[in-house]
Amino acid sequence: MNIIKLDATASTNTYLRDLLYAFQLENFTVVVAENQFAGKGQRGAEWLVESGSNLTFSVLLKDLLPSPESVFDLNIVVGISVLNGLKKKYKLPFSIKWPNDILAGNKKICGILIENIIKSSGEVLSIAGMGINVNQQNFENLPQGASLFNLLGIKIDKEEVMESVLNELKQNCERLKSGDNNELWNEYHKNLFKYQETCVFELPNKHTFEGVIQGVTCHGNLTVTKENGTIEEFAIKEIKMLY
Repeated sequence: MNIIKLDATASTNTYLRDLLYAFQLENFTVVVAENQFAGKGQRGAEWLVESGSNLTFSVLLKDLLPSPESVFDLNIVVGISVLNGLKKKYKLPFSIKWPNDILAGNKKICGILIENIIKSSGEVLSIAGMGINVNQQNFENLPQGASLFNLLGIKIDKEEVMESVLNELKQNCERLKSGDNNELWNEYHKNLFKYQETCVFELPNKHTFEGVIQGVTCHGNLTVTKENGTIEEFAIKEIKMLY
């Protein structure tokens, strides 16, 4: 595994993508930065970290997806890998919040952003970026954010966290390649935050409603049973869970 360590970069995803365009990179090339000052999350949100406190890294994944239609399978794999990598080291109530945040209780511990490059041949190259709150102490402007340090009260070795997550990621990529999709999806739903529970959701027009999460479709849409009994699918930018 080729691991590229940086003192600082705007975004590990962007840095790795630029390298990919310039060089032939091996599968599982990793870029990790002590400071990421322009990281992005879902919905284009900025992902800000205290320099040196957290773990921000991106992984190149090649020859994994058979077609562009199966891209959410990779979200499943990465989410489960971060979840289990953390679970195996720390006794906290981790879960996956749709589409791909990792929570401990109701506090956000990790954000994941996966970017896919679809070549003219149909080959899918993926860059999985992860930002894990490890030793950051101040979340004054992020009331739903927390770090492992906040929750455990001890300083955490970032290298150990990354190693644990990468080990899980390798194993789960092999599971996906071997056709273990159904079990991976079952594991995702088993660990899905508020699965089959009533939640409050907000639409882009700020209208809110209650509904019960029924699961996630193969295209990554959230399936919700609304108060009137109808079942509706929502894409990532069409709905926000309030919790």
